[in-house]
Amino acid sequence: MKPISSAIAGMKRSGIREIMDLAATRPNVIHLEVGEPNFPTPPHILDAAAQAARDGYTKYTANRGLPEVRQAMATKIADRNGFSVDSIDQIVVTTGAVNAIIQALMVVSDPGDPVLLPDPAWPNYLMMTTILRSPVVRYPLMRDQGFEPDFDALEAICASTPSAKAILMNTPGNPTGAVMSRSVVERMVELAARHDLYVISDECYDEIVFDGEHVSPAAIDTDGRVISTFSVSKSYAMTGWRIGYAVASPEVAAMISKVQEAVTSCATAVAQKAAQAALDGDQSCVAEMRDAYRQRRDRVVPILEAAGLLVSPPQGAFYVIADTSGTGMNGYDLARRLILEHDVAVAPGETFGPGGVGTVRLSLATAMDDLVEGVGRLTAAVGSWSA
Repeated sequence: MKPISSAIAGMKRSGIREIMDLAATRPNVIHLEVGEPNFPTPPHILDAAAQAARDGYTKYTANRGLPEVRQAMATKIADRNGFSVDSIDQIVVTTGAVNAIIQALMVVSDPGDPVLLPDPAWPNYLMMTTILRSPVVRYPLMRDQGFEPDFDALEAICASTPSAKAILMNTPGNPTGAVMSRSVVERMVELAARHDLYVISDECYDEIVFDGEHVSPAAIDTDGRVISTFSVSKSYAMTGWRIGYAVASPEVAAMISKVQEAVTSCATAVAQKAAQAALDGDQSCVAEMRDAYRQRRDRVVPILEAAGLLVSPPQGAFYVIADTSGTGMNGYDLARRLILEHDVAVAPGETFGPGGVGTVRLSLATAMDDLVEGVGRLTAAVGSWSA
């Protein structure tokens, strides 16, 4: 039998999922490895989904999604993201933001076109570019500067990679928790325009900001090069509903919709109606969850700081980076030992790229007592392994 794709066979899985699989073999592990809100989906969203199913929303929708759902998304970005669309046809409802991102990459690049990715970054970006046969050039985020992009390095990368088609940016950031300031976002968009790059903006955590403000690149964009991707997963505790959306120029949105026809047809109708209820409904649930994440951050940051493990206090999302370089251990080995010896699961820094070496990522999306206990186990273990 002929061999399967060498690119896919050689594609490395997310280290987050590898650790999740190991943690699942043990009954009492404290889970700090995955970005899974510990809150249930709010009741008014569940009620809307149940009513939608009874009302017959069990069939295909248009590739772009239901018009009323896209209108809810258009209203949300106008009210909370600072930009607007001329038509709801500029919005495509996708099966999670992950599909919005990869479909955007499919539209703006051909195999062999380099893509610029932040480092450290969510590992699925690299998996996407592997699937698309796109070479990756990583641009560094500076640990000692709150994980801001290194613009000197980025300028050099752009100058040496003129064939690059797109740059991916992520704020609030995963794994860093960094929130780009308005001036940084402006510099990123200006750089992209000067080097003629599409900007694919991952804004899945746009509603989870503790310090400063979230600035959408599309609010600064002047020529339609920004493709914004959003999700209801994190803001509304709806990870399993798999609803995201892409917002782009009319031409790009039409192409994203065309790709969607080939890969998923459309997002699930009932889940679309649930997302509409989330976006149109009472937003106090978002504030309550955000406040809980802020309280958890404020509790664990001093613990990590006292242990000498804090890299940079997160400003948003629900992650915090811990410095484990003193152990001299590979992040995967350290994460495995933490599970097997201390029953706490964390994400190894190496899975986020070279910029994650010597760190682990902790998720704040778990109950406070478990979080504090897990961080305590981590600091004790790292302290003993660093001695």
